[in-house]
Amino acid sequence: MKAEEVRYMWLFVFFDLPVKTKVERRNATRFRNFLKDDGFLMLQLSVYARVMRGEEAVEKHLVRVTKNLPPKGSVRTLSVTERQYARMKLLIGESPKNEKIAPQQLVLL
Repeated sequence: MKAEEVRYMWLFVFFDLPVKTKVERRNATRFRNFLKDDGFLMLQLSVYARVMRGEEAVEKHLVRVTKNLPPKGSVRTLSVTERQYARMKLLIGESPKNEKIAPQQLVLL
């Protein structure tokens, strides 16, 4: 890979959080709001994804997600390259508009 070549990565967060009590619902809402505030897009109800530049950015956001975990539940992450992400097949339904933006069109600050 050339030095000037940028490798875009996608970080997925998958979660199942308890929501039976008021405190559990508050914790789940706080976690979802953290993900949205951190630039993650909701792909499905408990599946969020974020595009970023390189593996260092992935590691940085993994630390941020880990620091904001709720006390209970199941949270998993998966990082894939842009090329792997592009191979995802949508079997039913439509992609939201914000998911159709190519990484080259995104403004990364």
